[in-house]
Amino acid sequence: MNNHRKKRSKKSGLPPGTPIHIGEHRTDPVQIHSVTYTEGTVQEHELTQNDEFSTLRSDTKKTWVRVQGVHDIAPLKHIATGFQLHPLVLEDLVNTEQRAKMEDYDQYIFLVLKNIHWDKKTRTIHTEQISLIVGQNFVLSFQEGIHDLFHSVQSQLQNGKGRLWTQGSDYLFYALLDVVVDNYFFVLEALGEEIEALEVRVMKQTGQESLQYLHALKREMIVLRKSVWPLREVVGRLSRGESSLIHQTTQVYLRDVYDHTVQVIETIETYREMLTSILEIYLTSLSNKLNEIMKVMAMIATLFIPLTLIAGIYGMNFKYMPELEWTWGYPFVLAIMAICSGGMVLFFRRKKWL
Repeated sequence: MNNHRKKRSKKSGLPPGTPIHIGEHRTDPVQIHSVTYTEGTVQEHELTQNDEFSTLRSDTKKTWVRVQGVHDIAPLKHIATGFQLHPLVLEDLVNTEQRAKMEDYDQYIFLVLKNIHWDKKTRTIHTEQISLIVGQNFVLSFQEGIHDLFHSVQSQLQNGKGRLWTQGSDYLFYALLDVVVDNYFFVLEALGEEIEALEVRVMKQTGQESLQYLHALKREMIVLRKSVWPLREVVGRLSRGESSLIHQTTQVYLRDVYDHTVQVIETIETYREMLTSILEIYLTSLSNKLNEIMKVMAMIATLFIPLTLIAGIYGMNFKYMPELEWTWGYPFVLAIMAICSGGMVLFFRRKKWL
């Protein structure tokens, strides 16, 4: 986190559009792949920053350039030059702390969203920035990490089946967006299982470990909400057809993505309410446990009050006390104490206090 602040400070005083990478430090090389396809043929190539990216633009073929890694600015500059991207777009590509947003540059649409991943070992959510650019017959995708998130879409292109072949680049843009949104449901399922298990654990026993994990889950839900909530407005704009790059046939599918986004947000809000309820259950259980302890302590103290009174009376140092010289005085006092204690216990049981 401190490194991010230091890198952010480097932008102070620089003109708008100056690309400065903000995010996790990486040393692995940026991977660039291109898929050029028409109905019936598909060609895949692995590219370097020395390739001429402007040649990938075609009026007859559709091109998908897939970039994995945004930490190296040099190859991204070449891609931005080849596809005539605005300097502000390049600046946003390398700033991995962007919120979900959409910018319409007439010739292309620039979209930023967050991909999320649930780590079972650390029980934390990891976010990754995804940037998508759709233009006439081309789509650019930029991933912060190097794992193959869009493998399913690439497989569909390789198989030569489905709407990807017959529809335009806007449909490929939708398909990539749909993969990211569908991935949210896998994370939500994992979180739902964790919340249910935590609820059962809290009902059985209270402890600092459960409380700490509860607060950790609440923090993760804040991260998840922050990542997903702005996407609702973005997908809504896309589904309304405000851009000529999105055809009417694709708007139907984007409305479906919008519905999924709303469902994700509603599920997140439900989980947040569940965690709040679990916290209330935890505090109530803790309070009840403390009340039970205080109840037992109060019962013990109440039982000893008459015994203390009797012991206090016969502990007085008066010379003339009739029972002091009585042979059965001591057993008699003990019997009175036992009767008082037994009577109080029976009274408490009748009142169902014990």
